[in-house]
Amino acid sequence: MEEIINDPLIHKLIVSLTADEVNFFTGMIWLIVGTFISMAGGAIGGLLIARKDLGYELSAILGGFFGPAGVIPTILLGLAILNILAQ
Repeated sequence: MEEIINDPLIHKLIVSLTADEVNFFTGMIWLIVGTFISMAGGAIGGLLIARKDLGYELSAILGGFFGPAGVIPTILLGLAILNILAQ
């Protein structure tokens, strides 16, 4: 584990994630993180809204599918705006 943390490429990636740098790799990482969080939120929302009508599993699956539908374009737009403002 110590070799991974002390690797220069990983160290540079961690520094650019915590700093105000928005490049291709940090953008992809933030997009993946945002997608997973929106899938979890969509699944929870699907459970709260339609658990009695559709059942627990189907409502969670549908919520997980439809959760990222509005989040992914918003993340991409936000990262593009941050990239423009940072220059």
